[in-house]
Amino acid sequence: MPGFGPRPRKRRGHAVTVPDRILIPRILSIAGTDPTGGAGIQADLKAIMAAGGYGMAVVTALVSQNTRGVRSVFTPPPAFLADQLEAVFTDVTVDAIKVGMLGDAQTVETVRAALRRFGHGPVILDPVMVASSGDRLLDEAAEEAVRALVADVDVVTPNLQELAVLVELDPAETFDDAVAQAADLARTSGTVIIVKGGHLSGPLADNAVVHPSGDVHRVPSPRVDTKNTHGTGCSLSSAVATRIGAGNGVEQAVAWSTRWLHEAIMHADALDVGSGRGPVDHGHRGRRLADAASTAPWPHLYVHLPSRPAPAPRLTPAGPFTNKLWGLTGDVWSEIMELPFIRGLRSGTLPAEDFDFYGDQHSQFSDRYCRALATLAAPGRGLQLGWSATSAPSPVTMAYADFLIATNAVDDEVVRAAAGLPRYWLTAEIALDLKAEQRATNPWTATFGSEVFLQGTIDTIAHVERMLSRASDQQREAATRAYLTACTHEREFFAQADRAW
Repeated sequence: MPGFGPRPRKRRGHAVTVPDRILIPRILSIAGTDPTGGAGIQADLKAIMAAGGYGMAVVTALVSQNTRGVRSVFTPPPAFLADQLEAVFTDVTVDAIKVGMLGDAQTVETVRAALRRFGHGPVILDPVMVASSGDRLLDEAAEEAVRALVADVDVVTPNLQELAVLVELDPAETFDDAVAQAADLARTSGTVIIVKGGHLSGPLADNAVVHPSGDVHRVPSPRVDTKNTHGTGCSLSSAVATRIGAGNGVEQAVAWSTRWLHEAIMHADALDVGSGRGPVDHGHRGRRLADAASTAPWPHLYVHLPSRPAPAPRLTPAGPFTNKLWGLTGDVWSEIMELPFIRGLRSGTLPAEDFDFYGDQHSQFSDRYCRALATLAAPGRGLQLGWSATSAPSPVTMAYADFLIATNAVDDEVVRAAAGLPRYWLTAEIALDLKAEQRATNPWTATFGSEVFLQGTIDTIAHVERMLSRASDQQREAATRAYLTACTHEREFFAQADRAW
């Protein structure tokens, strides 16, 4: 079977050499259709693009379906399927393949013959064998053909019912039982099996990578309360194929794809597609990152009025001026509290790599830019999270620190004080909000919700109030802009951990 990792790329028509790591993986989906776009090759192509690949599709079946179910299926002649496969393989270098709906034994054998005949990258099989209703979709001959195909591919991504069909047992009722079934299938087939916990109950919907050696790598994922999960199996396997085609190892590919799909499921309801089990939002992460990369001026630089009210602060403003400043943070507060990093802190499901990235950047900020902090009110400088700077400052960290350094260098003390306030007031308010839900067991909340940090923040609020009370209208206007700019840098500082993967 093909190995995982970067592979040599063919370049037709010119002799330019391009590093493998920056090339876009070319991914082929071999599957059926879904005219409503939530599953099949339509979902595959969306997932491939979201995961950074160029998607291609060979159609095995034309399926008349919507969010409420399948109406009819038309299977093209095997010769036409074989011609589609030959057309792709004889023209395009295929870096990875996702195989989905095959339908019948003849279709399985046609695809299997093409996979053996033509060169290609790793193959990820999503064995479409059982409907979400529990109905079997294949006859016995087709099921047996799919079982045989398992040994010819690199990764298989069955749901729990399909896993049970492959091992000819009853469906697993616990995640551990499913891993045990997958371990047996992986050992006998020599193929990596992905266990998907989405059909189980409970607060978690973890996935696991099960190797033929018996090694198991579990990928945590919190469950999302929604009915709109149409096409999640297609989407996950296509994303995994794309990341493997880009050179990721299987564990890394599953981890990336699990996080991406979790976000897509979280925002599925907002799509409002269909009256049944709707699709997931394949494009949410891409739009979120595009918004983060926008170079449009931040609105607060020319409009101070927020569109959303700020919550009542838990740390009381020291007077009318700091009360006004807090009142202007409604938009940025809402945006911060909706970030994956903060949601993860709140629920206790924050990935360890995100926590560690934030900690490293916090240390980078403090260690490398103490020149700015030294002359600003900085109640948190003496607090330690047990982190040390291990990599390098991110662009977000540098931009925030450079803003404070520049403010410290060229602005008066009123503006400097206002610019330094959000680093502590916003952080303290977030920590207190999370502690109010009695989930303050992590070092972040314990540190920034501590009495030492809170008292320092209260002193800083009082200091800024005194400075503003003696300032001119022009100084207050400049201080307000600096405060809101720092608030927005705070939002980006929290957001960056999730954008790092």
